[in-house]
Amino acid sequence: MTGDDKHLPLEDIHKAAGARFGAFAGWSMPLTYPAGVMKEHLHTREHAGLFDISHMKLFDVSGLEAVALLDRACPLDASALEISQSKLTFFLNEAGGILDDLIVTRLGDTRFMVVANAGNAEADEKHLRALAAGFDVKVEPLDRVFLAIQGPEAWAVLSRAGIETGSLLFMHGVEPRKNWFMSRSGYTGEDGFEVGLPVAEARELVAKLLEDERVMWIGLAARDSLRLEAGLCLHGQDITPETDPAAAALMWAIPKEIRATGAFIGADALRAAVERGPAQKRVGLKPEGRQPVRAGAALFDADGNPAGHVTSGGFGPSAGHPVAMGYVSASLAKPGTRVFADVRGTKIPVDISSLPFTPHRYRKG
Repeated sequence: MTGDDKHLPLEDIHKAAGARFGAFAGWSMPLTYPAGVMKEHLHTREHAGLFDISHMKLFDVSGLEAVALLDRACPLDASALEISQSKLTFFLNEAGGILDDLIVTRLGDTRFMVVANAGNAEADEKHLRALAAGFDVKVEPLDRVFLAIQGPEAWAVLSRAGIETGSLLFMHGVEPRKNWFMSRSGYTGEDGFEVGLPVAEARELVAKLLEDERVMWIGLAARDSLRLEAGLCLHGQDITPETDPAAAALMWAIPKEIRATGAFIGADALRAAVERGPAQKRVGLKPEGRQPVRAGAALFDADGNPAGHVTSGGFGPSAGHPVAMGYVSASLAKPGTRVFADVRGTKIPVDISSLPFTPHRYRKG
């Protein structure tokens, strides 16, 4: 960590809970708590994990041309979103590369909430403000604590803390109280919620949640193993400004008519990339044996030719075996194909695997 790292508003609570801190995306973040990454991971899958994700940024985008701005900024049909509906989308550059992946939620006819990733928050704000200059629209970064409550008991622990989640379905968001934003979403593959709220109220909520024995603080290390098992991308690793949504196997997030006719930034480049077909594709990777294969490892085909690289990797506590994601030549992207990862000079057999490694358990209906 450097002295320049930003600090979470609830850092004192994490210190009191025995968190071990490390640097992530310019922030000092809790990596693990005394239970350790394995227990934290499994607790989230079985009960309810509490994550402080205040390093992420919420932007309130409002005004008569909010829809037009978002349709220009993202490969999105903002007018097609129903009130409270959330959608995964992207900021792309002119080459079709992914500057960031975002969740956009429609809160009113002319009002949206945009959630951006920590490492990109400042660049995203500049990008959005520069685009907004040509539109009748207001972009307001919100000063909020952002908490994720994830796992099969998340709804029950929130209910006990006085927050009813009732009819809220996966990828929908509402404002349950003044200056609060709550969505049924998350980055674990489990049912769960993300709640943005003022710091004083966040302290109260955290205290209430931690009174419930079903709730455990979860650090970034388990957040990483959970999202990797769920086959979810981390920006800066699995997707970058050099990666387009076609290579990243994320075209499902772009509505068909927008692919064809949308006037979003990077539209022409993305259409050309889709027409060409990606040279490499993002895939799941299942190493043979117990040895994890980490980000950066080179991949080779059966004849020893370069075949791609690993972007995320580790052990999957719920899957019970090492899990990884990466990019391989399109001809090798079929599940069941075998490639080899170079781990410190040893070639480890790795099978291309379909994603996710553990089934998603979202509440969709």
